[in-house]
Amino acid sequence: MEKSQLYAAIAAAVPEAATAEGKQFVELTVAPEKLKSVMGRLRDESNLSFDILVCLTGMDYGTDLGVVYHLRSYAFNHMAVVKTRISDRENPAVDSVCSIWPGAEYHEREVYDLLGIRFNDHPDLRRIFLDSTWGYPLRKDYKDDVNIVSK
Repeated sequence: MEKSQLYAAIAAAVPEAATAEGKQFVELTVAPEKLKSVMGRLRDESNLSFDILVCLTGMDYGTDLGVVYHLRSYAFNHMAVVKTRISDRENPAVDSVCSIWPGAEYHEREVYDLLGIRFNDHPDLRRIFLDSTWGYPLRKDYKDDVNIVSK
């Protein structure tokens, strides 16, 4: 499937997602409250079949926090990037995609541990690297007076 055909197929399957053209991969932006529904359709639509979550990354944009998902379809050999932004820095949360791609479990735990983004309905959301005395060291506003780490 060519990139233009992939854009059209995604627009038909998930019209609520905004697409960005001119990127290396097809890129979608989705509101956090629609993320899980959109991800399920991207996996289940027979002409898309995004069967693998390649990676999941947390982001601190300064004013917002976000999560970026890289998806791949082995059946059709295409990839897509899905982004979501969370404006609530005090209580950032988004639905977990572990029920769609079980491999997301550790990625989501890492994002939670380092950025503090909670994943609703995660099967085992707890810190994976740091103990509870740490804040969230990948946030741009993180300060650590003990270890003299500052951004």
